[in-house]
Amino acid sequence: MAALHVNKEKFEELLKGKHLLVDFFATWCGPCKMLAPTIDELADKYEGKVPVVKIDVDEEQELAMKYGVQSIPTVILFEDGEVAEQLVGLRDEETYTQLLDDHLNA
Repeated sequence: MAALHVNKEKFEELLKGKHLLVDFFATWCGPCKMLAPTIDELADKYEGKVPVVKIDVDEEQELAMKYGVQSIPTVILFEDGEVAEQLVGLRDEETYTQLLDDHLNA
């Protein structure tokens, strides 16, 4: 299962949950394309535990500005509607898995 691409309305709906992992990306961004399979893996691995979604910064500039996304890819973990962690740049799957596990098991 691939991570869902969401717009502002769907994002705000999902933000009401306990956890939400968001990949801010752009279609023209090389590192974003390299990260895409990892984000899809996380969507599979955490299905039913943490929604994993993608937001295109070119389509949702307002959201990108609201959360201070200046470099992509930027992955943000939200907890109870607030930013819990923010990772900028390409990271390995283990980094994101550790991040999610730390927050889910806290």
